Amino acid sequence: MIDQVARTAVLESPPPVADEPAPSRQAVPPRGRSRSASLAWLRREILLGQTPRDYLKSLVTPFNIVAALILCVGIPVTIVRFTQGLAATTNLTDATPWGLWIGFDVLCGVALAAGGFVMASAVHLFGLHDYKPLVRPAILTGFLGYFFVVIGLLFDLGRPWRLPYPLFISPGVTSVMFEVAWCVALYLTVQLLEFCPAAFEWLGWRSCRQWAVWMTVGLTVFGVLLSTLHQSALGGLFLMAPGKIHPLWYSPYIPVLFFASAVAAGISMVVFESMLSHRVFQEARHSRARMDRLTLGLGKAAAVVLMVYFGLKWLALAHGQQWRLLLTPYGYWWLLEVLGFILLPCLLNAYAVRNRRAGLVRFACVITVLGIVLNRLNISIITYHWNAAERYIPDWKEFAITIMIVTLGLLSFRSIVNRMPVLNDHPDFEPAH
Repeated sequence: MIDQVARTAVLESPPPVADEPAPSRQAVPPRGRSRSASLAWLRREILLGQTPRDYLKSLVTPFNIVAALILCVGIPVTIVRFTQGLAATTNLTDATPWGLWIGFDVLCGVALAAGGFVMASAVHLFGLHDYKPLVRPAILTGFLGYFFVVIGLLFDLGRPWRLPYPLFISPGVTSVMFEVAWCVALYLTVQLLEFCPAAFEWLGWRSCRQWAVWMTVGLTVFGVLLSTLHQSALGGLFLMAPGKIHPLWYSPYIPVLFFASAVAAGISMVVFESMLSHRVFQEARHSRARMDRLTLGLGKAAAVVLMVYFGLKWLALAHGQQWRLLLTPYGYWWLLEVLGFILLPCLLNAYAVRNRRAGLVRFACVITVLGIVLNRLNISIITYHWNAAERYIPDWKEFAITIMIVTLGLLSFRSIVNRMPVLNDHPDFEPAH
């Protein structure tokens, strides 16, 4: 089913004629250029070499039809949310002020977007240059992930126009939210700058692209520092709710657990994204042997990180001395998360690397991604107010907004990849990443 959706999601441009080199992309026509040259650039780069009529016809695909239906539901709900307030679209209360939009859109989104700093640091700081083909897709995924995290946050805030207040107007330097807000804002800017070389190559701005490449290492170091801070700080937010989160999930080690799980999620998302891109985009079809080798390398790293994460989970349990709770329904749920979504993919990755089975690594990474999502939802929703008489259940409008945000992220990724040199190097430039 994933294959069917993936193959219909892309707007494939006509492949070049056999035995004939593909035409290189041209720079943006300068202002002195004729109108016909500008129109030719727009047709080639924006309409993917098609006439407006043919381009509109190419948009009629099963994926686009489903996306349009999702937007037709999500946009009216968005209007209701920002005209009638949170009460008209959510089941949030004063006792449960954080719900699906924080638990999934923000906490899961930030964790799954960690592939950008993981791959950038691996290539630019640790010298693993074999993984360069995966850097730009990972950075783009991370940038879009953080961008739509901010969009999701706007839905959750009662007064979204006050979003800049903690940053500039009324900073609360002793608040964890102050640190998270600044780190997320700065890291979103860093990822935009890290992706600029691809955009400048697409536009043909050589001097700007040269400056962007020159800043790569500095941006990578800054990005790693920011990611380490805010990935752990998101877990630190829940340190303030010791009586509200189930004891099996509450621990002083939550910040460390959040950071370790984010690294595992980032590696797994890189594998998952490259798997889908290879099936969907013509440009991503590199040598299968090379992609399998890179996938196995990432699987080895994922196995190590997952084993560390698995050990930290048991260390947190031992620190809290909550062994008796393992024989309760919530205890069985905790064991399912730890054994089924941490230990199992760890062992699968290790077995796959030892036996050179790249497909098994991809399967294990899908399980890992689901496990990180489950962990974030367990902490923020499922076990939050676990002993309260009335539990929070998201309204259908909350699901509609969340699905719309995810859909917009997929559409944005596809649109950018179809136009900019993300999956392959630009033929007119030396490789930047």
